[in-house]
Amino acid sequence: MTNLDLYAKAEHLLGIEEATEALYDLYRSELDDYQVKTLLDVGCGRGGFMERMISDGVSCKGVDLSRLMVEECLVKGLDAECIDAREVSGTYDAIVSIFDVLNFMDEQTLVSFLNSMADKLNDGGIFIADINTLYGFSDVAEGTMSQDREDEFLTVDAVFQNDKLDTQFTLFAKQEDGKYEKYQDSIIQYFHKIKTFQKLEKLKLVEKQAFSLYDTEDKTLLIFKKK
Repeated sequence: MTNLDLYAKAEHLLGIEEATEALYDLYRSELDDYQVKTLLDVGCGRGGFMERMISDGVSCKGVDLSRLMVEECLVKGLDAECIDAREVSGTYDAIVSIFDVLNFMDEQTLVSFLNSMADKLNDGGIFIADINTLYGFSDVAEGTMSQDREDEFLTVDAVFQNDKLDTQFTLFAKQEDGKYEKYQDSIIQYFHKIKTFQKLEKLKLVEKQAFSLYDTEDKTLLIFKKK
């Protein structure tokens, strides 16, 4: 099981449903300003945003590096693949990366990824993503939490230092034989300064919006257009 698959397995214990819905609403309202007929969702998760956009008449494709997430999309009949977004064929009117997807990349990987996404946009196409602010990392994400349900127990310990958030997930899940199995892994997220996004070769940052998801201005929405 990869660390992203462990996250997928534990996500329902993290209490992020309201935050996810709020992000979906924000992205959907931003896309209303554009004539979007085709959309690529990078880090599509279980496909919730694609379902909303499909209901608006948009043709959607999703990619995610968690096989568990993609399998859930496929069960719903959604077009999804467990591949690196840079391997996707075709071009799209819009690309989205919702809920910290860009923070999972170090700066070198991020710049390469964003320029690659530009190649997958149609002329006039847009790319929308959200990132954590410094405050979002140091004052909101850092810390320890635990959650338990009848057959599961999760602890999350997050430490932010040197512009990196190291989050340790430990999940105990009851198996069919009544015994508990332990799953443990860590996920690294990176803080990115806005200037990183202002000097891209193929994408132009045309708008940035500070907004509050969990706390005061803990997130920034970024909107790019293909150069």
